[in-house]
Amino acid sequence: MTISSKCLFRVSVVAASVAAASSAFSAGFALNDHSASASGKALGGVAASNEDISSSFWNPALFANAKETTIYVSGAYVMPSMDVKVTEAKDARGTDLSSTSPTTSSDSVDKTIVPSFYFAKPISASTVAGISLNAPFGLSGDYGDKWAGRFHATETSLKDIALSFSLAHRVNDWASVGASVQAHKAEVVLASAVGFLGREGDGRIEADDTSYGFSLGAAFEPRKGTRLGLGYRSKIDFDFKGDVKYKDTAALNLALKSLGSAQLIDTTVSDSITLPSVLSLSLEQELTPQLVLGLSAIRTGWGALDGLDINFESPSSQNNSVLTFGFEDQWMYSAGLTYDYSDKLTLRTGVAMDNSPVTDQYRSARTPDGDRKWISLGATYDFNEMTSGTFAFTHVMIDDVSVNRTGLAEDTARGKLKANYESSANVISLAMNMAF
Repeated sequence: MTISSKCLFRVSVVAASVAAASSAFSAGFALNDHSASASGKALGGVAASNEDISSSFWNPALFANAKETTIYVSGAYVMPSMDVKVTEAKDARGTDLSSTSPTTSSDSVDKTIVPSFYFAKPISASTVAGISLNAPFGLSGDYGDKWAGRFHATETSLKDIALSFSLAHRVNDWASVGASVQAHKAEVVLASAVGFLGREGDGRIEADDTSYGFSLGAAFEPRKGTRLGLGYRSKIDFDFKGDVKYKDTAALNLALKSLGSAQLIDTTVSDSITLPSVLSLSLEQELTPQLVLGLSAIRTGWGALDGLDINFESPSSQNNSVLTFGFEDQWMYSAGLTYDYSDKLTLRTGVAMDNSPVTDQYRSARTPDGDRKWISLGATYDFNEMTSGTFAFTHVMIDDVSVNRTGLAEDTARGKLKANYESSANVISLAMNMAF
């Protein structure tokens, strides 16, 4: 493998014209900020909810909640915190970087907004058509180009926007089904330092693709007050194509040429990446006329995302750049309570355990992920029969993790990196629901 394998992966999400990128809220780089109503109860019972149309992200059958033309607009303001401390960093030649470069970072993740939009239109007494715009996946990080781990990562980004067209049908008084087709637009950016101390430059890859997916769902109320929901979102296969550009690599290329190694030249690149499927199972149980318990289990098929294998196309002779993710399929479990305090005010709270797909062996500066615990609260106020506003606050506690990239063959050209991560996040969500 050549030095070019330093060009790695950066991920961020943009929906409409608003940047929406942070992995601090959800494990892996799934974004679960699609509904202030759902966030207030930590997604407890989300795939079985009869509250509004925003739960259709997890179960398209829930568009049947719309009895009239409805618009639901939601936005989550994510305030992440990540402190990084490098304990060992060496370049490809074994030169110590920790004595000459910053070893700490506390501003590699930025505050951001994650927006969502839903529109529902009944087209008959039992059938509803829906449109939604979401950012299902996203992760963003920028360590800067001077920190000690720069040969493993400087920036990291993937942009995924999904536009969905749905139909939901109420089969009878206790069962509904739904389906959607989705158009996904995704962009990948990869950036890092290349070379070694004294012969150092920067490399940046940008690539994009459009792909398609689907979702299926069913909702049941076998007896009044007991609701069950099942939703499935398919995996999405992307064939990314783009280009790689280098800067400040003249001295490095002279050194590579003298060694008979492939030089770093601007060229086109390609890679295939699969974003995972999502299976949502939920139960809502009315404990009293005012109090509802919601439970959810959400499985994300992270195992489909095996890693990066970037091909540098002709005329380049650079070897592929490889980064193994080693992700494992994981479950998120949540429980929430919804309380109708009055005719106008509804209160919510919830807790969740969101398990990370990242394994210790392959955790990297691109995927410094740990298990998460959520504590959420929220409320909805009905201004009138047609309009309501929703607020939610979530505190996300993330397990401390360590990156130990000292023994993998794919890191030969990146050198060694050991670092400790401490992370957390606060999320404020606001939504407006309008029926007319």
